[in-house]
Amino acid sequence: MVTAGKGRVGESAAGTRADTARGPPRGPRRAVNPVGSSLVSTGTAQAGRSTGVVCAVRELVKTYPAARGRRGVPATPAVRATDGISLDVRRGEIFGLLGPNGAGKSTLVRQLTGLMRPDSGSVELLGHDLVRHPERASRLVGYLGQESTALDELTVSLAAETTGRLRGLTAKAARAERDDVLEELGLGDIAGRPLKKLSGGQRRLACFAAVLVGERPVLVLDEPTTGMDPVARRAVWAAVDRRRAENGATVLLVTHNVIEAETVLDRVAVLESGRVIACDTPAGLKARVAGEVRLDLVWRERAPLDVPEVAVLREFAQESGRRWVLRLAPDEARAAVAAVTGGRAFAALDDFTLATPSLEDVYLALGGSTNGTKGLVKA
Repeated sequence: MVTAGKGRVGESAAGTRADTARGPPRGPRRAVNPVGSSLVSTGTAQAGRSTGVVCAVRELVKTYPAARGRRGVPATPAVRATDGISLDVRRGEIFGLLGPNGAGKSTLVRQLTGLMRPDSGSVELLGHDLVRHPERASRLVGYLGQESTALDELTVSLAAETTGRLRGLTAKAARAERDDVLEELGLGDIAGRPLKKLSGGQRRLACFAAVLVGERPVLVLDEPTTGMDPVARRAVWAAVDRRRAENGATVLLVTHNVIEAETVLDRVAVLESGRVIACDTPAGLKARVAGEVRLDLVWRERAPLDVPEVAVLREFAQESGRRWVLRLAPDEARAAVAAVTGGRAFAALDDFTLATPSLEDVYLALGGSTNGTKGLVKA
């Protein structure tokens, strides 16, 4: 698998491929990957497509064993990173894994891409058993991992072309796809620069570009837009949408970015401590807490607790520095706004917002750890 993660160049290509398993080339210039297409067109793969389920995960378990302590390094207990996870990912959808840092998202992805063998359970991708045949994942999945050190010495152009060659494209086809992708993502100006010389966002976009060279039916993207500016993020999702529309590509997105999850996902599985605690559309999940409203209060210096109305609100607030977050029934939220804006408390108030529930609110309502919410971000 050409992975844009740590490892050898071959692995990097797999990661690159996974980085964003790019859909087929534009028009006549794109050549079909003979290796990938022969695998995907098997009878079992066709059967998987006919049911609409591209990836079926059943009772997946992975435990990291305990480690003994040694000088300067404390002992660590055994950790069950995936704890009986079962999921179905449908053809053509963007399916998300949402959860805080340490929820088990990346461990699950490594099992879905054949990079890590589970202790038990099964993973079937387009009809192929990836537990018994993990090597097949590299022909089916385009995987963008969290790191891309294997590509760092290459230029943006060469990283993309090399990935195409590792996926079985001819030199001519790999160069043609490389040019198409770099133009599509606006990377022409930095095509000759090594990845290690780029900013974090540029480097991430370059790895995504490399993943798009060579057709793969499934894209697994682990935090693909980390460090990117808004323009680059839009380019990434425009590229993903194009491949879904033209080639029916299926996307598995790993994220802890609430706004991104609410914007791009068709369905989302919420993970906590290696378990799926909910799975639905973003709208369906938010409907579970539709009876609540989120009130954010930001104080200029500190909350005026000598004001009785503020002191009462503190009992319901999650405090973070000068910010209070309250989840209240609509009538209670209106009363709280009136209390802090219509009396003595207003002089101490810097800002406030009233909003419908987000996926972060759903996560908390479903029993997500309050300590874990530091891994859920809004931008």
